[in-house]
Amino acid sequence: MVSSKKGCLFYVIGASGSGKDSLIAYARKHISDQSKVIFMHRYITRPPELQGENHVFLDAEEFEYRDKNDFFSMQWDSHNLRYAIGKEIDFWLDQGVDVVVNGSRGYLLTALEKYPDMNVLLITCSIDVLCKRLIARGRESGEEISERIERARQFIDIQYPNVRIIKNDDSIEKSGHEFVQLLQHPERIGSIA
Repeated sequence: MVSSKKGCLFYVIGASGSGKDSLIAYARKHISDQSKVIFMHRYITRPPELQGENHVFLDAEEFEYRDKNDFFSMQWDSHNLRYAIGKEIDFWLDQGVDVVVNGSRGYLLTALEKYPDMNVLLITCSIDVLCKRLIARGRESGEEISERIERARQFIDIQYPNVRIIKNDDSIEKSGHEFVQLLQHPERIGSIA
Protein backbone atom coordinates (compact mmCIF):
# COMPACT_ATOMS: atom_id res chain seq x y z
CA MET A 1 0.00 0.00 0.00
CA VAL A 2 1.44 3.35 -1.06
CA SER A 3 1.19 6.20 1.43
CA SER A 4 -0.32 9.48 0.26
CA LYS A 5 2.45 11.31 2.11
CA LYS A 6 6.04 10.89 0.96
CA GLY A 7 8.61 10.13 3.63
CA CYS A 8 11.33 12.57 4.73
CA LEU A 9 14.92 12.00 3.68
CA PHE A 10 17.53 12.85 6.32
CA TYR A 11 21.00 13.20 4.77
CA VAL A 12 23.59 13.06 7.56
CA ILE A 13 27.00 14.57 6.83
CA GLY A 14 30.08 15.48 8.81
CA ALA A 15 33.83 15.13 8.87
CA SER A 16 35.28 11.69 9.39
CA GLY A 17 35.54 11.39 13.17
CA SER A 18 32.70 13.84 13.90
CA GLY A 19 30.59 11.01 15.29
CA LYS A 20 28.05 10.33 12.51
CA ASP A 21 28.18 6.55 13.00
CA SER A 22 27.87 6.92 16.78
CA LEU A 23 24.83 9.21 16.48
CA ILE A 24 23.16 6.93 13.94
CA ALA A 25 23.77 3.92 16.22
CA TYR A 26 22.38 5.90 19.18
CA ALA A 27 19.26 6.83 17.19
CA ARG A 28 18.68 3.21 16.14
CA LYS A 29 18.49 2.26 19.83
CA HIS A 30 16.47 5.25 21.04
CA ILE A 31 14.02 6.08 18.28
CA SER A 32 10.40 5.82 19.34
CA ASP A 33 8.51 2.66 18.32
CA GLN A 34 5.80 4.85 16.77
CA SER A 35 8.27 6.48 14.40
CA LYS A 36 8.46 5.22 10.86
CA VAL A 37 12.20 5.68 10.37
CA ILE A 38 14.53 3.42 8.39
CA PHE A 39 18.30 3.69 8.63
CA MET A 40 19.63 3.16 5.12
CA HIS A 41 22.59 0.83 4.70
CA ARG A 42 25.37 1.88 2.37
CA TYR A 43 27.14 -0.27 -0.19
CA ILE A 44 30.90 0.23 0.25
CA THR A 45 34.01 -1.30 -1.27
CA ARG A 46 35.50 -1.59 2.25
CA PRO A 47 35.45 -4.97 4.00
CA PRO A 48 33.28 -5.11 7.14
CA GLU A 49 34.79 -4.11 10.48
CA LEU A 50 33.92 -5.25 13.99
CA GLN A 51 33.34 -1.64 15.02
CA GLY A 52 31.86 1.17 12.99
CA GLU A 53 29.19 1.30 10.36
CA ASN A 54 27.15 -1.76 9.47
CA HIS A 55 27.44 -1.60 5.68
CA VAL A 56 27.10 -3.99 2.77
CA PHE A 57 30.51 -4.89 1.35
CA LEU A 58 30.85 -5.12 -2.43
CA ASP A 59 34.15 -5.84 -4.13
CA ALA A 60 35.16 -3.41 -6.88
CA GLU A 61 33.85 -5.65 -9.68
CA GLU A 62 30.41 -6.18 -8.13
CA PHE A 63 30.13 -2.48 -7.26
CA GLU A 64 30.95 -1.55 -10.87
CA TYR A 65 28.38 -4.03 -12.19
CA ARG A 66 25.63 -2.60 -9.99
CA ASP A 67 26.62 0.96 -10.86
CA LYS A 68 26.57 0.29 -14.61
CA ASN A 69 23.18 -1.42 -14.32
CA ASP A 70 21.61 1.53 -12.48
CA PHE A 71 21.04 -0.23 -9.15
CA PHE A 72 22.07 2.83 -7.15
CA SER A 73 20.20 6.03 -6.40
CA MET A 74 23.36 7.78 -5.14
CA GLN A 75 27.02 6.94 -5.71
CA TRP A 76 30.30 8.66 -4.80
CA ASP A 77 34.00 7.98 -4.34
CA SER A 78 35.98 9.08 -1.29
CA HIS A 79 39.35 8.14 0.20
CA ASN A 80 39.96 5.41 -2.41
CA LEU A 81 36.63 3.73 -1.64
CA ARG A 82 33.31 3.66 -3.48
CA TYR A 83 30.02 4.30 -1.69
CA ALA A 84 26.42 3.94 -2.85
CA ILE A 85 22.81 4.13 -1.72
CA GLY A 86 20.52 1.59 -3.38
CA LYS A 87 17.36 2.45 -5.29
CA GLU A 88 15.28 0.87 -2.53
CA ILE A 89 15.44 4.30 -0.88
CA ASP A 90 12.89 5.61 -3.39
CA PHE A 91 10.46 2.76 -2.64
CA TRP A 92 10.72 3.41 1.10
CA LEU A 93 10.17 7.17 0.68
CA ASP A 94 7.16 6.48 -1.57
CA GLN A 95 5.72 4.27 1.19
CA GLY A 96 5.74 7.31 3.52
CA VAL A 97 8.70 6.05 5.55
CA ASP A 98 11.35 8.51 6.74
CA VAL A 99 14.86 7.44 5.72
CA VAL A 100 18.23 8.30 7.32
CA VAL A 101 21.27 8.24 5.01
CA ASN A 102 24.91 8.47 6.08
CA GLY A 103 25.89 10.78 3.22
CA SER A 104 28.91 12.52 1.79
CA ARG A 105 29.65 16.22 1.98
CA GLY A 106 31.28 16.05 -1.45
CA TYR A 107 28.11 14.53 -2.94
CA LEU A 108 25.74 16.97 -1.21
CA LEU A 109 24.96 19.19 -4.22
CA THR A 110 24.17 16.18 -6.41
CA ALA A 111 21.99 14.69 -3.66
CA LEU A 112 20.12 18.01 -3.36
CA GLU A 113 19.47 17.96 -7.11
CA LYS A 114 17.95 14.47 -6.83
CA TYR A 115 16.13 15.09 -3.54
CA PRO A 116 15.55 18.88 -3.24
CA ASP A 117 13.28 18.49 -0.18
CA MET A 118 15.75 16.43 1.85
CA ASN A 119 16.81 17.54 5.31
CA VAL A 120 20.57 17.88 5.87
CA LEU A 121 21.93 17.12 9.33
CA LEU A 122 25.52 18.36 9.64
CA ILE A 123 27.44 16.74 12.51
CA THR A 124 30.31 18.90 13.75
CA CYS A 125 32.81 18.88 16.56
CA SER A 126 35.76 21.05 17.51
CA ILE A 127 39.04 20.44 15.71
CA ASP A 128 40.66 19.32 19.00
CA VAL A 129 37.96 16.70 19.59
CA LEU A 130 38.11 15.60 15.95
CA CYS A 131 41.89 15.13 16.11
CA LYS A 132 41.64 13.05 19.32
CA ARG A 133 38.92 10.83 17.81
CA LEU A 134 40.87 10.21 14.61
CA ILE A 135 44.02 9.30 16.55
CA ALA A 136 42.07 7.03 18.93
CA ARG A 137 40.45 5.00 16.17
CA GLY A 138 43.86 4.25 14.66
CA ARG A 139 42.63 3.85 11.08
CA GLU A 140 44.59 6.72 9.45
CA SER A 141 48.25 7.75 9.27
CA GLY A 142 49.36 11.12 10.64
CA GLU A 143 49.29 12.57 7.12
CA GLU A 144 45.78 11.23 6.50
CA ILE A 145 44.60 12.71 9.81
CA SER A 146 46.00 16.11 8.78
CA GLU A 147 44.18 15.87 5.44
CA ARG A 148 40.90 14.96 7.14
CA ILE A 149 41.22 17.86 9.59
CA GLU A 150 41.87 20.27 6.71
CA ARG A 151 38.79 18.95 4.88
CA ALA A 152 36.75 19.37 8.09
CA ARG A 153 37.75 23.03 8.32
CA GLN A 154 36.40 23.62 4.81
CA PHE A 155 32.89 22.50 5.81
CA ILE A 156 32.51 24.33 9.12
CA ASP A 157 30.19 27.03 7.76
CA ILE A 158 28.20 25.02 5.24
CA GLN A 159 25.07 26.91 4.09
CA TYR A 160 22.23 25.08 2.33
CA PRO A 161 18.45 24.99 2.71
CA ASN A 162 17.09 22.69 5.40
CA VAL A 163 20.44 22.28 7.18
CA ARG A 164 20.60 21.71 10.91
CA ILE A 165 23.96 21.62 12.67
CA ILE A 166 24.40 19.22 15.57
CA LYS A 167 27.48 19.93 17.68
CA ASN A 168 28.87 16.63 18.88
CA ASP A 169 31.59 17.68 21.35
CA ASP A 170 29.74 16.62 24.48
CA SER A 171 28.28 13.32 25.59
CA ILE A 172 26.62 11.03 23.06
CA GLU A 173 23.46 11.28 25.15
CA LYS A 174 23.20 15.05 24.67
CA SER A 175 23.84 15.18 20.92
CA GLY A 176 22.08 11.83 20.44
CA HIS A 177 18.92 13.15 22.09
CA GLU A 178 18.95 16.19 19.77
CA PHE A 179 19.51 13.91 16.75
CA VAL A 180 16.59 11.63 17.70
CA GLN A 181 14.30 14.62 18.28
CA LEU A 182 15.05 15.96 14.79
CA LEU A 183 14.36 12.56 13.22
CA GLN A 184 11.05 12.32 15.04
CA HIS A 185 10.11 15.97 14.38
CA PRO A 186 11.57 17.03 11.00
CA GLU A 187 9.57 20.26 11.08
CA ARG A 188 12.12 21.52 13.66
CA ILE A 189 15.02 21.35 11.19
CA GLY A 190 14.24 24.67 9.53
CA SER A 191 13.79 26.42 12.89
CA ILE A 192 16.53 28.13 14.87
CA ALA A 193 18.31 25.85 17.32
